[in-house]
Amino acid sequence: MKYEVVTSEAPLGEGPVWCPDDTLVISLISPGGLLRVWPESGESKLLVSVAGGANSAQLADDEGFVVANNGGIDFRGFAMGLGIDAEKIPYTPGPPGLQRVSPQGEVTSLAQEGLQAPNDLIVAPDGTIYFTDPPPHGGTRSAGGEGRFWSYRSGEAPRLIASGFQFDNGVALSPEGRLLIVEAQGLLWIDPESGDQEWWVESLPGESPGDGFAFDAEGRLYCACPMDHCIRVLDTGGKQLEVIDLGDNAYPTNCCFGGAERRTLFTTELAPGRVCAIEGLPTPGLPLTPWPTP
Repeated sequence: MKYEVVTSEAPLGEGPVWCPDDTLVISLISPGGLLRVWPESGESKLLVSVAGGANSAQLADDEGFVVANNGGIDFRGFAMGLGIDAEKIPYTPGPPGLQRVSPQGEVTSLAQEGLQAPNDLIVAPDGTIYFTDPPPHGGTRSAGGEGRFWSYRSGEAPRLIASGFQFDNGVALSPEGRLLIVEAQGLLWIDPESGDQEWWVESLPGESPGDGFAFDAEGRLYCACPMDHCIRVLDTGGKQLEVIDLGDNAYPTNCCFGGAERRTLFTTELAPGRVCAIEGLPTPGLPLTPWPTP
């Protein structure tokens, strides 16, 4: 599969969201915010800035967003290695938590107390938000820390489903409605009620752990693997079908489906800071549930 570059002006990008107006909104880890991208032209516009780091986002039913904010990661020490200008990634720490961004750009907190570094989230058909909460600062300053997995319902405190993870990252719902998370080097099914866990893939091919991922409508998984500079495509049994090579300098973080019939995969990157598009996929992406606003 071949990719096209939509824009190269989005360093430290994450959590892409396909929107009803045929635009793409991506999360910015540093400086924190949401960026709207017009795929046809590659033009972009900052929608909102947030303290901390917007690590992922999902659409709300009023065309606003819910955001997992990791509280901020100081990437300035890694900028040279990633090939990014350190002046473009100021460190602006803020409180980690779940946030709501209204269509007008107002930012409010949904949940904050007890959370350490919310990373990725998914909205279930009943409106519950499930989200990963790994050790803060990307684990770089968290010796002995443990990852957690939570659910959130409007108006309630977050509920801890499971803990003790090495580094839980991406999360999504399969076509059958099962929750899958990235944990360490593998992919783990997790029961939202009991917290029971079962490996789907204990160790991904290559050297890189997974990051964000997305299912297509038939259950294939498209998983970003930053240190291997690729998107791995897995079949319904967890076996690798294909590798989408994004180039030796690419550090992909996440992906989503969009475009006509949801047959285009859009990817985000830590570096060099591109949004890429892989068009003409064999199966549409699995539709996502917008978060029901209270």
